[in-house]
Amino acid sequence: MTVLAVEFPPIDHLTRWGDIGPGGLNKVGLIYIFAMAATLTLFLVGGSKKQMVPRGIQNLAESSVDFVRNQIIMQTMGPDGLGYLPLLTTMFFFIFFSNITEIIPFVQFPANARFAMPIALALMVWVIFNVVGIAKQGPIHYLKNSCVPPGVPKAILPLVVIIEVVSVFLVRPFSLAVRLFANMLAGHLILVTFSVLCAALFAKSITIVILPFSFALLVGLTGFEILVSFLQAFIFTILAAVYIGSSMHPEH
Repeated sequence: MTVLAVEFPPIDHLTRWGDIGPGGLNKVGLIYIFAMAATLTLFLVGGSKKQMVPRGIQNLAESSVDFVRNQIIMQTMGPDGLGYLPLLTTMFFFIFFSNITEIIPFVQFPANARFAMPIALALMVWVIFNVVGIAKQGPIHYLKNSCVPPGVPKAILPLVVIIEVVSVFLVRPFSLAVRLFANMLAGHLILVTFSVLCAALFAKSITIVILPFSFALLVGLTGFEILVSFLQAFIFTILAAVYIGSSMHPEH
């Protein structure tokens, strides 16, 4: 009887790499450089074309801007939020391009499966919505509107205020970062697991019959991770818009 040996790489090998360039540059850093370059290229090249009927990359760039404006900003912030269109569009595509490298051969890792950039992006959103809230409402009214819900009985008001302070000023950035990081890391580990299983099955002729099923599942999971890469960029961006919008319009 043939025993199938599946050697799963240590978790350290899946999320860490040694330096591959000067200044501590590694694979994750290269992915973020790619994400930045891809975002800039999309909009610089798309914006350089002025055709009345957009085609190719111009059509993609314009459709992308329309998507962020109509499906994110107008749904959460209203017309007052259109000034944040460049920020939110850039954020969406930077996160998406950082995620999609998970399915690119020889890269096969989403950079946001490391915690540093998700927390940096979340802290940036935290700073923005707090600055916007203070600028629009004034510091006293902003704190009051953020932490003192109307209609709360005075007996439990101190407890509610503590909960709201923790929720608004601590949980928001932490949950933003963890949601992006955890989903991308989980997807990466699932794809690695099925890739290792397919490789092990391929090496054992006795199990070659079931290889197509595991390979088909791997292909299906890869397609699913494309969707997850898009959804995580969308969720992060729309939550950022919600938080900024709530600072602009406390009544909502």
